[in-house]
Amino acid sequence: METTAKTVSELVRSTPPSPLQVAFREIELFDVGDVAKVEEVFSPDFIDHTPSNPEEPGIDGMRALVENVRAGFTDIVHRILFYHELPDGTVFVHWEMTATHTGEFLGIPATGKPVALKGMDIFRIVDGKVAELYHVEENLKLVQQLGAQIG
Repeated sequence: METTAKTVSELVRSTPPSPLQVAFREIELFDVGDVAKVEEVFSPDFIDHTPSNPEEPGIDGMRALVENVRAGFTDIVHRILFYHELPDGTVFVHWEMTATHTGEFLGIPATGKPVALKGMDIFRIVDGKVAELYHVEENLKLVQQLGAQIG
């Protein structure tokens, strides 16, 4: 078990090739917005078990999600709070994201507000790529920070 508060980019550069590094690279996609790297990170038969992901499934859905997040936010930084890698390629990562809301996201026009939220990802890494992902994050906290009316 590891606990840290390093940025995901720092951990991508300092972690040797492993399922853990692949998991960090997936999270880093949102920080750097390099959608061309989606194919490098995700398996062709990738399965996303995230119930709140409204995008299309698979790699195309992840590419669209990265694009949408990057269109809605700038200055995105993920800090890794906790991670653990199991011998079977399962990786758990608890993270915190900070960003600035500078574009429309979830139908909410840009507010210019800073946001911070935490999330947890469970990855199954096979042959150096993300094969499955379970993802949860503080969506209610996010929309509250943006001043959206709920209910």
